[in-house]
Amino acid sequence: MSLNTLFSPFTLKNLTLQNRIVMAPMTRNFSPGGVPNQAVADYYERRAENNVGLILTEGTVIERPASKNEANIPNIYGEALDGWARVVEAVHAKGGKIAPQIWHTGAAFGNNPDYRPTPMDSPSGIGVNGGTVGAPMSEADIADAIAAFGRAAGDAKRIGFDAIELHGAHGYLIDEFFWDGTNKRSDKWGGATVGERTRFAVEVVKAARAAVGPDFPVIIRLSQFKSPVYDAKVAKTPDEMEEWLTPLLDAGVDILHCSQRRFWEPEFEGSDLNFAGWAKKITGAPTITVGSVGLSGEFIAAFGGEVSQPASIDGLLKRLDAGEFDLVAVGRALLADPEWVEKIRAGRGTEAKGFERALLGSLV
Repeated sequence: MSLNTLFSPFTLKNLTLQNRIVMAPMTRNFSPGGVPNQAVADYYERRAENNVGLILTEGTVIERPASKNEANIPNIYGEALDGWARVVEAVHAKGGKIAPQIWHTGAAFGNNPDYRPTPMDSPSGIGVNGGTVGAPMSEADIADAIAAFGRAAGDAKRIGFDAIELHGAHGYLIDEFFWDGTNKRSDKWGGATVGERTRFAVEVVKAARAAVGPDFPVIIRLSQFKSPVYDAKVAKTPDEMEEWLTPLLDAGVDILHCSQRRFWEPEFEGSDLNFAGWAKKITGAPTITVGSVGLSGEFIAAFGGEVSQPASIDGLLKRLDAGEFDLVAVGRALLADPEWVEKIRAGRGTEAKGFERALLGSLV
């Protein structure tokens, strides 16, 4: 398969990428007290000097009392902004482009039982697993969270980031409003249809767009699955997907980042199109595909201890050449090997490093 499309430029608004490869956001927990340090800057700089088209940072949390579920997840407010400015400077010095993923973990618990900040924010006081996690967010809580997303977006632009991504996937706060399993509200922030349940995300997007202006790219990451509810569906049909995605684009989203565990799996019966393919077909908007690109196995099994080896991307290239999606996000392969992009470009993909869980313990 030809690599021509993968290594062709992509331009949207004031952002031009040298290729179609995006570093997927991956939580690393290496920012003491929420402030990214030199090791974090060096980690992203290595990907920039090896020509990743766009680096999406690990999730960076907004200014809310319980916006993160692990202590060393980076913030995107206060002292952390100076740390992120140094990361941006390092990436730009290598000719790279970088965007923060702006996040609120909502009612999702972390792995450390000793770290349980409160009060947890959630639409209805219900966790993804159906358990009670506290009181539903009040109108004041919702307004403050929306404003905090907007401030984070504006600060990201101010310190030099090239775009922003809002984390609306995987069962975290924005996604908890989308999904009928976690949003049982009967006010304007809930509803029987996915279109009604987009209201919180729409207001977050509007706040972000107002803060960054019209020419600054805004990405949103979305998923059908929730961790660990992997068979969940926000949109069960193409019509519901249109009802879900169109308001987000109308509010100011430019790119839809469509998260799957395995990019090659079809989204709906009767079509080989994956999530990103359907999103682009329905809306016409640029999309990013993601999910076990370049490695054997998939990420849940890998994080559980299964070793992943380099795998062919021919199937991905075929779909990209056909225009099913515009950009390709790469996760574990880039976490393991900063030189992955250049190895693929040179036809040396089999020489790329595999992934094993021990790699989560350091910033390679």
